[in-house]
Amino acid sequence: MLASPTTLHHLLLPAPPHLAFALPHAAPPLHAWLPLSRVAPPRVAALTHGSSCRMRRRGTRAKVVAAGGDEASSSGPTKFSVKIPVGDRHILVETGHIGRQASASVMVTDGETIVYCSVCMADTPSDPSDFFPMSVHYQERLSAAGRTSGGFFKREGRAKDHEVLVCRLIDRPLRPTMPKGFYYETQILSWVFSYDGIHSPDCVAVTAAGIAMALSEVPNKQTIAGVRIGMINDQFVVNPTTEQMEDSELDLMMAGTDSAILMIEGFCDFLTEEKLLQAVETGQVAIREICKAIDVLVQTCGKKKMVEAINLPPAELYRHVEDISGDELVKALQIKEKIPRRKALSALEEKVIMILSEQGYVSKDELSGPIENLADIVEEEDEDEVIEDGEVDEGDVHIKPVSRKPHRQLFSEVDVKLVFKEVSSKYLRRRIVEGEKRSDGRSACELRPINSQCGILPRAHGSALFTRGETQALAVVTLGDYQMAQRIDTLVDTEESKSFYLQYTFPPSSVGEVGRTGAPNRREIGHGMLAERALEPVLPAEVDFPYTIRVESTITESNGSSSMASVCGGCLALQDAGVPIKFPVAGIAMGLVLDTQEFGGDGTPLILSDITGSEDASGDMDLKVAGNEHGISAFQMDIKVVGITLPVMEQALLQARDGRKHILNEMLKCSPPPCKALSPHAPVIHVMKVKPNKVNLIIGSGGRTIKSILEETGVYAIDARDDGTVKITARDMESLEKSKNIITNLTMVPKVGEIFRNCEIKTIAPYGAFVEIAPGREGLCHISELSSSWLAKAEDAYKVGDRIDVKLIEINDKGQLRLSCKALLPDANQEPGSIKQQTSSSVKEKVVYKDDIIKMTTRRSRRKKEVEPSAAENATPKTLENSTAAQIAHLPP
Repeated sequence: MLASPTTLHHLLLPAPPHLAFALPHAAPPLHAWLPLSRVAPPRVAALTHGSSCRMRRRGTRAKVVAAGGDEASSSGPTKFSVKIPVGDRHILVETGHIGRQASASVMVTDGETIVYCSVCMADTPSDPSDFFPMSVHYQERLSAAGRTSGGFFKREGRAKDHEVLVCRLIDRPLRPTMPKGFYYETQILSWVFSYDGIHSPDCVAVTAAGIAMALSEVPNKQTIAGVRIGMINDQFVVNPTTEQMEDSELDLMMAGTDSAILMIEGFCDFLTEEKLLQAVETGQVAIREICKAIDVLVQTCGKKKMVEAINLPPAELYRHVEDISGDELVKALQIKEKIPRRKALSALEEKVIMILSEQGYVSKDELSGPIENLADIVEEEDEDEVIEDGEVDEGDVHIKPVSRKPHRQLFSEVDVKLVFKEVSSKYLRRRIVEGEKRSDGRSACELRPINSQCGILPRAHGSALFTRGETQALAVVTLGDYQMAQRIDTLVDTEESKSFYLQYTFPPSSVGEVGRTGAPNRREIGHGMLAERALEPVLPAEVDFPYTIRVESTITESNGSSSMASVCGGCLALQDAGVPIKFPVAGIAMGLVLDTQEFGGDGTPLILSDITGSEDASGDMDLKVAGNEHGISAFQMDIKVVGITLPVMEQALLQARDGRKHILNEMLKCSPPPCKALSPHAPVIHVMKVKPNKVNLIIGSGGRTIKSILEETGVYAIDARDDGTVKITARDMESLEKSKNIITNLTMVPKVGEIFRNCEIKTIAPYGAFVEIAPGREGLCHISELSSSWLAKAEDAYKVGDRIDVKLIEINDKGQLRLSCKALLPDANQEPGSIKQQTSSSVKEKVVYKDDIIKMTTRRSRRKKEVEPSAAENATPKTLENSTAAQIAHLPP
């Protein structure tokens, strides 16, 4: 039955004033056709005047179509758009006109930054498991910023580290909203198609994923949105621009619903817990407004949720598992050591499956189900055969009703394992809530024993082994020069490099298992970044400590809170490497168990300090906090329930501060303690400043000068920058001092008229000689300045290695020196050989001088009178000298 436009007009809902939905201006009137399948009619809100909505049933899905015509694909897609206020501006959300074959797709625009996000779902469910099969992929297209990939194939490759971090930001708040028992694989794809350099795409991508998930058929419980909070001049800013973030003391990413917080991750310069809570409260208000606007959009064009696809294990199975495991499960959970407890639980799980199999309750099917509902399916040879005896015709297959007696419920082995895990978690939570004792016997606020050692690796620049209970991290620090910096290529900065980075490794052996090794996975990248940002605020400035610092944290043993162990171990390793940090930093992981109704409680939260792996898996929260006793430098929170409120978070942060103080005190007991001095195996780095116009003197033509310094002194590297900063990396102090002296002499500023004695001739060219006036600093003495007499070639009078006195007569615009040997002669008649300090014999000096005079005489004889060549060649040295001197005396000045 079709509803008339008049009827639909009364169904329209008023839209909030800050929302503005829009359809194409020339769209014809639409009608609504109520679907007959599981798809419910969408609620239409705030449509343009004179429009309505018509839905046509097509299979099990509903599509918007134009009135009196074909589907939207032929008459043009119907676009829904809404402007949502975020902070001091609006974001534009558009859907319905792009990516129409996906379960849901949206385009979210912030300024000129555009993020496209789609959600797709598999047609058939996956095998039951204890996690929701969802994957998230986020990619920043270089074309969004007008760039092209520099690789050979000129296209984007595997995800970069910062893209992986955004994937985690999207995944973490969405996963708690998914119901148990929904096994349809879901994929979220997010691309940055346009970037204006002002509005960051990461927070936009989180909100876009939340909107797409809400519009899709995936039965998530609540709508989520994400924002970034900055703090500038003690004022909180929602979704600050990239320029504002440069002055911000806080970088907080958070996501949640209209009533609770689901995920936070942030870094700051030791803010207090009170300031952090104020920032979270500001973000929650912004998230609430976004979620309300999204809900209105979902009512307009959202799809019906696949609630019927949720497949939970039968309730009867829980009773069977509890009856069989019983006291043995309680005893297994009381084992304090992780590996023995895990083996005991595994053996008990196998026992439960074996007993249920012997009793006939377990089948080999993937899904559980009662036998009485199974029908006999029989193929008929003739599909036109007359149906008799109450059979129902289904083409060539007949389904015969079964008239058997009811049988017991059959359970799949997968369901038994899932239920056993849930029952184990329930017993562990009950033990904590009722007895206030954890699996290892600690109270809620008690921390595990802590032990730390420094300098355990003799050749490393710095090392530390930090152990907290059954969690252990081996941290190693390596110091290097600028060449060791980590280069980053992002949309935000194309030439960014990091002089400090922490790399986290979690091998399977740390939990006593066998698994793959190789490239870091997403978890390792995320944990490494968290520990890195926790330590970064305490590092010295580059001018005070000009090293590139690499920290490696290898988890050798893990039972919860390994990322915070990396913070503690990394801090000790930095001290052992001689890095002058401002003060020590420690980290702690906090947990939460709600006293729910299943335990007879009212939902009162119980905060746990220094949680273990089992408490993380069975609890409701994982909050990691790093900092010192006065403030917080990094924090991360993941929620497994619908969300937590600000009072609960405040209690957790205050309890975490007490835990950090205890850990810092234990770190002071480190034995052996940190060395707090540079390792003899670490390179020596010195930074010096020269005038910017002198940098080319250090480099030389084609890098000739800097290469010669490296070869002569043996230093590792010399980095000369355009601003006059010169960074020398040497293997020891001796080579460092030698290179410093050379660079000082190269870049010194000599004065015109200054005289330099006993200078060595380094190179002879046809036009003159290059004289070294100081180590590494050369000037040109032109052939016309080598002698008061005429020279055809400089090598006729001098050779490499000769030492002469020179005078600086000019410095050109490029800083090149012009020297003169002639300027130091007493008068023009003095022989150049009188100021030359040769190491050769006097006989050779005389021969060279005679050749010089012969050539000079031949030239000047053209002005006065002819001299016979034969006479000049056959003359004795004495006769030649007398005749030449006479000629010079009669030459005009």
